[in-house]
Parts: sequence; structure tokens; C-alpha cells
Amino acid sequence: MPRSKREHTGLSPRDAERLRPCLDAFLASTDSRARIAFDPLEFPHRYRDPRDIEVSALLAAALAYGRADLFRPKVDALLQRMGPSPAAFVRALDVPRARELLEGFVYRFNVGTDVAVLLLGMGRALREHGGLEALFVRGLEARGSWHGALDAFTSALRDVPMAPLRESLGPERGLHHLLPSPLGPGAAKRLNLFLRWMVRGPDGVDLGVWKTVRPSALLIPLDTHIGRISKHLGLTRRNDLSWRTAEEVTASLRALDPEDPVRFDFALCHYGMSGVCPTQPVPENCSRCKLLPACSVGQKTARARSGMKGTRGRTG
Repeated sequence: MPRSKREHTGLSPRDAERLRPCLDAFLASTDSRARIAFDPLEFPHRYRDPRDIEVSALLAAALAYGRADLFRPKVDALLQRMGPSPAAFVRALDVPRARELLEGFVYRFNVGTDVAVLLLGMGRALREHGGLEALFVRGLEARGSWHGALDAFTSALRDVPMAPLRESLGPERGLHHLLPSPLGPGAAKRLNLFLRWMVRGPDGVDLGVWKTVRPSALLIPLDTHIGRISKHLGLTRRNDLSWRTAEEVTASLRALDPEDPVRFDFALCHYGMSGVCPTQPVPENCSRCKLLPACSVGQKTARARSGMKGTRGRTG
């Protein structure tokens, strides 16, 4: 994609030096492990075998949209029925067993056929390539870009015979939402979230079971929380949740940490998810925030609060 000369492509060295201590202090003050229970990351943390981890992680990430209290029971029920080894389950999966697992399944945009494609695609990847990592790396080597690699990855996962599935479970409904192919200009938040889990760590949050891909290559899993906070901190000037915005935010984070640019993602995202940093700023929260020295909205809110206090303290 050609870039405009005016496009923001990352923090300047001066801005990076200003922001780094704030983000480091913020990260150090965050109890990330306590937040795992509120995150779809809880599901792959149940397993020890790398293949079980990656299969459960992709299923959880793919369905992690909407309210957590709605999608988490759906993911949990599927994994419970898949038995102690999700990897063994998908390796042996066929259409009759997919119907047994998924008949009647509905979660918002998705029906059983959509999820069956994902599970059958993962089973094929495990049988033919040994794991999902090898499938992703093949696409990365062939396409030469992160966007291209993800596009190849989802395309390969969707390469399963559809006619028997449609006959058994009915037509697909939200397959493109679950596994977008072609990938398009969106940020592909849930796919990049899955990749963060697999590539970073292990550090108590991310699992780090993939060893071929480096954390420096990751793209921020951009959602409304990350988009809003990133703009407050000057990591981007863009307002949309596109792939290009994710690239811009990641470029800024790379100026802070070239080797591990998305290490702040979990803490920043949960800062928004928890309600501490909502869309409408809360002055009391802003005044205590570790990010206040670098946050344009927090500083504006704090100044407005101080002005109101000064006005109330005047006498006629």
C-alpha cells in the first residue's frame, strides 16, 4: 500500500523517550495475571501441549467478539466436548463428528458450519504440516508480508469440502467473519490476537509456543480500546480500526521496543475493558493514571478539573 508523505509512521525518538517511562511504569503496575480470567486467553492456558494450546487458542480467538460473558460459555462448552486434547480431536474430526459437536450451535454471526470449517481446517493443518505454526510460516515465506501471511493462513484453513458440511449442518452464515478470506483492509484483531498469544512469551500472559516467528514481527491486535488509548498517547493520528492504523500504532510501539513492540497490548486493552479508562474520561481515574504525563486527554481532563476546583474556591 503506497503511503502519503504526511502519514504518521511512528513516534519520533524524542517522543519515544518521553513515553517509554510512562508505559513501563504502567505495565509494572498492572496485575496482568489477574486479568487473564477476564480474557479469552484463559482457554489456551488450560493446556500444556503446544498443539492443544494453538488449537484451543485459535478457536477462542475466532469466537472472541461481542460480550465476554456471552462468547466464553460457547468456547468453554465446545472445548469441554472436545475432550482433554483439542488437537487430537480435530486431527480425527470428520463431518459426522462435526455434526455431533456443532448441530444447533449459534453465536451471533456464526453457526455450526462456520465453526466446523475452522476445526476441520485446523485438523488438516495438523495432519499435513504438524501444527498451525508451520502453516502460518509457509504463508509468511511465500507472501513475504504479515498481511499476506495471514491471508494465506485463513485461505488454507478454509480449504475444506463444503458440500458435505452444508448437507449435514446447513449453509454457512458468518464464515468470512470467523475466517476472513481474502483478508481485506480491516485490522484482523482476533487473528493478530491469536498470533500474539502464540509468538510472545512465555511470560505469564502470552504462551510463546511458536518458536519460528519473532515477536518483533507482530502487529498490534487493534480494537476500540487500543485505538482510543493509542490516540490519547500519540501512537496514531488515525481514527479508524483498519490494518493501516494497526501498522501505525505498531510502528510507534516499535520505537519504544523494537524487539517486542506489542508487549503493552494486554495491559492497555484491559485498562479500557475494565472501565478504568472509558470513552468518557473519569477525572478521578485520570489524576491517578500512570499514563497521565503522556496522555493528551488525561491532561486536558485534569486541567478542566483543576479549573473547576479553582472556580468553586473563589468568593465574591
